[in-house]
Amino acid sequence: MKSQKVSIIPADYWQAITENDPAFDDQFFYGVQTTGIFCRPSCKSRVPSKENVHIFKNAFLAIEQGYRPCKRCKPDGLQLPTEEWVQQITEWMDAHFTENVTLDKLAEVTHSSPFHLQRSFKQLTGISPFTYLQQKRLEKAAQELATTDQTVAAVGRAVGFSNIPYFITLFKKKTGQTPAQYRKGVDCSGSKID
Repeated sequence: MKSQKVSIIPADYWQAITENDPAFDDQFFYGVQTTGIFCRPSCKSRVPSKENVHIFKNAFLAIEQGYRPCKRCKPDGLQLPTEEWVQQITEWMDAHFTENVTLDKLAEVTHSSPFHLQRSFKQLTGISPFTYLQQKRLEKAAQELATTDQTVAAVGRAVGFSNIPYFITLFKKKTGQTPAQYRKGVDCSGSKID
Protein backbone atom coordinates (compact mmCIF):
# COMPACT_ATOMS: atom_id res chain seq x y z
CA MET A 1 0.00 0.00 0.00
CA LYS A 2 1.38 3.39 -0.93
CA SER A 3 1.83 5.79 1.98
CA GLN A 4 -0.65 8.59 1.98
CA LYS A 5 -1.13 11.94 3.64
CA VAL A 6 -3.82 12.22 6.27
CA SER A 7 -7.00 12.80 4.33
CA ILE A 8 -9.73 15.21 5.30
CA ILE A 9 -13.03 13.36 5.50
CA PRO A 10 -16.17 15.40 4.89
CA ALA A 11 -18.55 15.19 7.86
CA ASP A 12 -21.36 13.66 5.76
CA TYR A 13 -18.98 10.93 4.47
CA TRP A 14 -17.83 10.08 7.99
CA GLN A 15 -21.44 9.95 9.15
CA ALA A 16 -22.27 7.63 6.23
CA ILE A 17 -19.40 5.31 7.28
CA THR A 18 -20.34 5.26 10.97
CA GLU A 19 -24.04 4.71 10.20
CA ASN A 20 -23.48 2.24 7.30
CA ASP A 21 -25.59 4.42 5.01
CA PRO A 22 -26.27 2.68 1.65
CA ALA A 23 -27.37 5.99 0.10
CA PHE A 24 -23.67 6.88 -0.22
CA ASP A 25 -22.57 3.60 -1.83
CA ASP A 26 -22.40 5.08 -5.32
CA GLN A 27 -20.62 8.25 -4.18
CA PHE A 28 -17.37 6.98 -2.61
CA PHE A 29 -15.40 4.09 -1.13
CA TYR A 30 -13.24 4.19 1.96
CA GLY A 31 -9.98 2.39 2.63
CA VAL A 32 -8.66 1.49 6.06
CA GLN A 33 -4.89 1.93 6.15
CA THR A 34 -4.29 -0.49 9.04
CA THR A 35 -6.01 -3.41 7.31
CA GLY A 36 -5.34 -2.53 3.67
CA ILE A 37 -9.01 -3.14 2.83
CA PHE A 38 -11.51 -0.85 1.14
CA CYS A 39 -15.27 -0.88 1.63
CA ARG A 40 -18.57 0.65 0.65
CA PRO A 41 -20.01 3.16 3.14
CA SER A 42 -22.79 0.66 3.91
CA CYS A 43 -20.35 -2.07 5.03
CA LYS A 44 -21.31 -3.58 8.39
CA SER A 45 -17.68 -3.99 9.47
CA ARG A 46 -16.49 -2.40 12.70
CA VAL A 47 -16.12 1.37 12.37
CA PRO A 48 -12.43 2.16 11.82
CA SER A 49 -10.47 4.92 13.52
CA LYS A 50 -11.00 8.10 11.55
CA GLU A 51 -7.27 8.79 11.21
CA ASN A 52 -6.82 5.46 9.37
CA VAL A 53 -9.52 6.14 6.76
CA HIS A 54 -8.88 7.33 3.21
CA ILE A 55 -11.65 8.26 0.76
CA PHE A 56 -11.69 7.12 -2.89
CA LYS A 57 -14.04 8.15 -5.69
CA ASN A 58 -14.00 4.65 -7.18
CA ALA A 59 -12.75 1.13 -6.53
CA PHE A 60 -10.03 1.38 -9.18
CA LEU A 61 -8.32 4.21 -7.27
CA ALA A 62 -8.38 2.18 -4.05
CA ILE A 63 -6.84 -0.84 -5.79
CA GLU A 64 -4.25 1.40 -7.43
CA GLN A 65 -3.22 2.58 -3.94
CA GLY A 66 -2.74 -1.06 -2.84
CA TYR A 67 -6.03 -1.67 -1.04
CA ARG A 68 -7.94 -4.93 -1.55
CA PRO A 69 -11.73 -5.28 -1.69
CA CYS A 70 -13.66 -6.19 1.44
CA LYS A 71 -14.98 -9.77 1.48
CA ARG A 72 -18.07 -8.67 3.40
CA CYS A 73 -19.45 -5.81 1.28
CA LYS A 74 -17.72 -6.70 -2.05
CA PRO A 75 -17.23 -3.11 -3.24
CA ASP A 76 -17.91 -2.65 -6.95
CA GLY A 77 -18.62 -6.38 -7.20
CA LEU A 78 -14.91 -7.13 -6.88
CA GLN A 79 -13.76 -10.18 -5.00
CA LEU A 80 -10.32 -11.36 -4.06
CA PRO A 81 -9.64 -14.92 -5.25
CA THR A 82 -10.09 -17.34 -2.34
CA GLU A 83 -6.53 -18.69 -2.65
CA GLU A 84 -5.03 -15.21 -2.35
CA TRP A 85 -7.40 -14.32 0.51
CA VAL A 86 -6.51 -17.47 2.48
CA GLN A 87 -2.81 -16.72 1.87
CA GLN A 88 -3.32 -13.26 3.37
CA ILE A 89 -5.10 -14.82 6.36
CA THR A 90 -2.21 -17.26 6.97
CA GLU A 91 0.32 -14.41 6.64
CA TRP A 92 -1.65 -12.38 9.19
CA MET A 93 -1.77 -15.36 11.58
CA ASP A 94 1.97 -15.96 11.06
CA ALA A 95 2.62 -12.38 12.16
CA HIS A 96 0.11 -12.39 15.07
CA PHE A 97 0.25 -15.97 16.42
CA THR A 98 1.42 -14.80 19.86
CA GLU A 99 -1.78 -12.77 20.32
CA ASN A 100 -5.19 -13.96 21.45
CA VAL A 101 -6.54 -14.74 17.97
CA THR A 102 -10.16 -15.83 17.71
CA LEU A 103 -12.26 -16.65 14.67
CA ASP A 104 -14.27 -13.48 15.30
CA LYS A 105 -11.08 -11.38 15.39
CA LEU A 106 -9.85 -12.98 12.15
CA ALA A 107 -13.23 -12.31 10.54
CA GLU A 108 -13.09 -8.70 11.68
CA VAL A 109 -9.56 -8.18 10.36
CA THR A 110 -10.40 -9.74 6.99
CA HIS A 111 -13.88 -8.17 6.71
CA SER A 112 -15.62 -11.52 6.45
CA SER A 113 -18.12 -13.53 8.42
CA PRO A 114 -16.65 -16.14 10.78
CA PHE A 115 -18.62 -18.89 8.98
CA HIS A 116 -17.35 -17.92 5.51
CA LEU A 117 -13.78 -17.57 6.75
CA GLN A 118 -13.81 -20.96 8.52
CA ARG A 119 -15.40 -22.75 5.57
CA SER A 120 -13.17 -21.19 2.91
CA PHE A 121 -9.97 -21.69 4.91
CA LYS A 122 -10.73 -25.34 5.67
CA GLN A 123 -11.85 -26.02 2.10
CA LEU A 124 -8.56 -24.72 0.72
CA THR A 125 -6.07 -25.90 3.38
CA GLY A 126 -7.77 -28.98 4.81
CA ILE A 127 -7.53 -27.60 8.35
CA SER A 128 -9.32 -24.94 10.36
CA PRO A 129 -7.73 -21.55 11.09
CA PHE A 130 -7.49 -22.57 14.76
CA THR A 131 -5.61 -25.76 13.88
CA TYR A 132 -3.25 -23.77 11.66
CA LEU A 133 -2.64 -21.33 14.51
CA GLN A 134 -1.91 -24.18 16.96
CA GLN A 135 0.55 -25.76 14.51
CA LYS A 136 2.33 -22.42 14.09
CA ARG A 137 2.57 -21.95 17.86
CA LEU A 138 3.87 -25.48 18.41
CA GLU A 139 6.50 -25.12 15.65
CA LYS A 140 7.72 -21.89 17.24
CA ALA A 141 7.67 -23.50 20.71
CA ALA A 142 9.84 -26.40 19.46
CA GLN A 143 12.26 -23.89 17.97
CA GLU A 144 12.39 -21.89 21.22
CA LEU A 145 12.87 -25.03 23.33
CA ALA A 146 15.75 -26.10 21.12
CA THR A 147 17.54 -22.75 20.96
CA THR A 148 16.87 -21.00 24.29
CA ASP A 149 16.93 -21.90 27.95
CA GLN A 150 13.65 -20.17 28.80
CA THR A 151 11.35 -22.11 31.12
CA VAL A 152 8.65 -24.22 29.54
CA ALA A 153 6.04 -21.82 30.91
CA ALA A 154 7.86 -18.81 29.44
CA VAL A 155 8.08 -20.53 26.05
CA GLY A 156 4.38 -21.41 26.17
CA ARG A 157 3.39 -17.83 26.96
CA ALA A 158 5.82 -16.41 24.38
CA VAL A 159 4.18 -18.40 21.57
CA GLY A 160 0.61 -17.50 22.52
CA PHE A 161 -0.57 -20.14 25.00
CA SER A 162 -2.03 -18.54 28.12
CA ASN A 163 -2.87 -21.94 29.67
CA ILE A 164 0.46 -23.68 30.29
CA PRO A 165 -0.94 -27.13 31.24
CA TYR A 166 -2.88 -27.07 27.95
CA PHE A 167 0.31 -26.11 26.08
CA ILE A 168 2.21 -29.04 27.65
CA THR A 169 -0.63 -31.50 26.92
CA LEU A 170 -0.99 -30.31 23.31
CA PHE A 171 2.78 -30.35 22.75
CA LYS A 172 2.97 -33.95 24.01
CA LYS A 173 -0.04 -34.98 21.90
CA LYS A 174 1.53 -33.56 18.72
CA THR A 175 5.19 -34.52 19.28
CA GLY A 176 4.97 -37.56 21.55
CA GLN A 177 7.09 -35.78 24.17
CA THR A 178 6.55 -33.16 26.84
CA PRO A 179 8.34 -29.86 26.19
CA ALA A 180 10.94 -30.77 28.85
CA GLN A 181 11.57 -34.19 27.26
CA TYR A 182 11.83 -32.56 23.84
CA ARG A 183 14.38 -30.07 25.14
CA LYS A 184 16.54 -32.84 26.68
CA GLY A 185 16.64 -34.62 23.32
CA VAL A 186 17.87 -31.54 21.44
CA ASP A 187 21.25 -29.81 21.80
CA CYS A 188 21.57 -26.01 21.77
CA SER A 189 22.09 -25.88 18.00
CA GLY A 190 18.63 -27.40 17.45
CA SER A 191 19.97 -30.82 16.37
CA LYS A 192 18.53 -34.00 17.80
CA ILE A 193 20.88 -35.86 20.11
CA ASP A 194 21.06 -39.62 19.48
